Amino acid sequence: MKTVRPALIAAALLLTGCASSGSAPEPDSGVTWWNPLTYSWSSLSPLRWFDASLTVTESGVGDVNGSTAMNLEAVSNGLKGEYRLRKGMRGQNGEVVSFFQAMNDGQVKMEITGDATVSRIDVMDDQVEADGNKIGTAFSELYSKAYGACRKGTGSDSEGLECKAPGSQHISYLFSGEWHGPEGLIPPDDTLKSWTISKIIWRR
Repeated sequence: MKTVRPALIAAALLLTGCASSGSAPEPDSGVTWWNPLTYSWSSLSPLRWFDASLTVTESGVGDVNGSTAMNLEAVSNGLKGEYRLRKGMRGQNGEVVSFFQAMNDGQVKMEITGDATVSRIDVMDDQVEADGNKIGTAFSELYSKAYGACRKGTGSDSEGLECKAPGSQHISYLFSGEWHGPEGLIPPDDTLKSWTISKIIWRR
C-alpha cells in the first residue's frame, strides 16, 4: 500500500489540475455573459472515452433538440459533457437573444440559441458530422449548382452561402470561400465548387 498511495495522490492532483486549468475567453463586444464556464466531470470518466462522437441529425445535435430546456444542466447533459459552456445574451433585430457557447481548447465549437427551449444550433466543430459531412467538406461534393438549394447568408453569416442539406428539413450548411464579385450576389457555381462548409446549422 505504501507504493500505491503516492500514485493515487498524484493521479488526484493531475485530475484537479485538468479541472482548474483554462480561463474564459474575453467577452465579445455587446454581449453579456454569466455562468462563464462550467466543467463536466462526466467527460473525465473512462466510460466516456469510448462513446461515439456527437452527430447532427434531423432531431438535433447529440441529445440537444427542440424540447431541450435552455438551461446549463440540460444543454450540458445533451452534449454529453463534451464541452465547457458559457451563457450570454445579446441584442438581435431589436430583441434580446439568449445563447450558450460550447467551448473546447479555448475555441467556440457550437452556439445554442433559444428562449424556453432550444431553437437553433450552430456547429463549428470539425469533429461533428451531419450525414457524413463536416467542416471542410467541399460544395462540389454535395451540390452541382446553388439554384434551388442555397441562399445568401444573413447576419454574421452574410459573407457565406447557406444551403439546405439534401433531403433535410432541419439541417443546412454554411459555405465559405473566396470571391471578389459584387456584394450581395451569390457567386457563380464554378466559384462555389471550391467553397467548403464552415458551419452546420440545425433549426427546430
